[in-house]
Amino acid sequence: MGNPLLVTLNLTVTSAGRQFDRLGYMYFNDTEIFRTSTAEPIQTGIEWSYMKDVSNYLALFKKPQKIIFDLGNLVDDTYTGTFNVTLTATFFTDPYPLPAADVVLAVSARHSSINGSSAFVIPTDNASTTLNIPLNAKKAIFTISACGQFLEEFWFTNVPSSTVQTFPDTELLGHSPFRELQLYIDGILAGVSWPFPVIFTGGIVPGLWRPIVGIDAFDLREDEIDVTPFLPLLVDGNAHNFEIRVVGIYDDGTGNAILTENVDDYWVVTGKLFLWQDDTENIAAGAAPVIVAPEPTLRLSSSVTTDVNGTNETLSYNVSVERYISVSSLVNAPCGPRPVSWQQALAFTNTGMLTDRGRVQVTHQRSTGLDVSSNDYSRTFAYPLFVNSSFSTDDESGNFSIAATISRGKEVRVIGSNVFPTDQLDSTKRSSDLSPTLTGTHLNTVQNGSATYLAAPKLKYAVGHGATEQDLIFSTSEGFQPPLRNQQMYGPERDYRFYRRHVLAVNGTLVEDDEMIRGHENERKARQAYQAGRTEYCVREGVGRMLGRGPRL
Repeated sequence: MGNPLLVTLNLTVTSAGRQFDRLGYMYFNDTEIFRTSTAEPIQTGIEWSYMKDVSNYLALFKKPQKIIFDLGNLVDDTYTGTFNVTLTATFFTDPYPLPAADVVLAVSARHSSINGSSAFVIPTDNASTTLNIPLNAKKAIFTISACGQFLEEFWFTNVPSSTVQTFPDTELLGHSPFRELQLYIDGILAGVSWPFPVIFTGGIVPGLWRPIVGIDAFDLREDEIDVTPFLPLLVDGNAHNFEIRVVGIYDDGTGNAILTENVDDYWVVTGKLFLWQDDTENIAAGAAPVIVAPEPTLRLSSSVTTDVNGTNETLSYNVSVERYISVSSLVNAPCGPRPVSWQQALAFTNTGMLTDRGRVQVTHQRSTGLDVSSNDYSRTFAYPLFVNSSFSTDDESGNFSIAATISRGKEVRVIGSNVFPTDQLDSTKRSSDLSPTLTGTHLNTVQNGSATYLAAPKLKYAVGHGATEQDLIFSTSEGFQPPLRNQQMYGPERDYRFYRRHVLAVNGTLVEDDEMIRGHENERKARQAYQAGRTEYCVREGVGRMLGRGPRL
């Protein structure tokens, strides 16, 4: 294979029949390098592809690896869709490669010896691994791959724990709509990740996601935590424990709240430690890290209204969280002691309202954050989310219907580069017609949609309609400087719009598709009429599995 500088994976899947969304994982031995999910099959067949840059795993590609691709599926008389998967890798060189990590260590369940998936399942598993760190490590970045499944798939619509019994006929899930992924090193909190609310292709209403899929559904992204300040503790020749935890909030209904030790069933998580090594044999020892990590500020409130008979009719709640973490130390280097640091400032709000005894729910949520590393890296993010959903059921026939409107977005600005390739940043920096002072990338994508779904499970039949529109803008930015704590956040002096795409899908048909690259309209531009009326969909397992709430059994 030689010494490739860039590697991309291409995943192509075909399927036909009746099925629902599934998670897929790709491992090199025990190390997860790609997590994806499926589109929902249709009777006439469907094909989709996704390309992913995995150049950050060059250290693994240089050695023989056992490839494990895990895409679990259920095929029976009801679920007839099978998945035919083709996975290829392309290797090519680049005169300006990113400095990939020298070593990649997995924090996983380590099941490759039995050809199994190495993901931890929380809360069942203790998601921890001991690692031995090379003595000449000079930079260390930890990444977390995690997503909620089953009772935790729609965590962002959960309610405060004190309110889960509000409605006698509608089951609600608790631990609040807040989730935090935590990294502990030898029992010390090293950093956190606030997950993006992924909605898979069968989530809420399937008609929202055909053929446009939810943001990140085909590539579940990972967040980075710079643990370089911990190197003075880690390069002592001993094994050290790395643990991932998933927490929510428990409240007593009177305004008192604490982070929970566990959540419901379940989260799928793995982690990786990326290490860059010094050319010398010098040990990167130094001063122990100084950690400022106060407990997050938690604010919860809720209220219930009743009808004339005293039966609970509505529930409203508000949840807000603020979190600040700072870790700093001195790391010895050939040129002398070097100060290193990692800072995070995060804010979360969720306002929810359930009416009609829990059958209608409106959720407004927003997560924002700033990560700053002394390794010339910073990241800001905003995850706005609005979901308005309702359901009705017929006890006699078992039929049910769901209607929903969604508006959601993901905005991420990255300055510098640590682990993951920053999309097109390096190629655009080298373009002669762009400014030589480009420092980062800016991704902003928004989805708006509405759909309905009517299912007759006994007849294995479901119909509905839906429309979703998405805008995506990718820019390279100039002159942006990340703010420090207590300073006002400000934006870049100038953004260079590199890529824009707008799509509209109605009833499974791509009606509009406009693409522009560096100001030039691409041949992809399309206009197409859509089929009016209802579309047939896969029969789902019930309201609870689609919305995260539903009729009590």
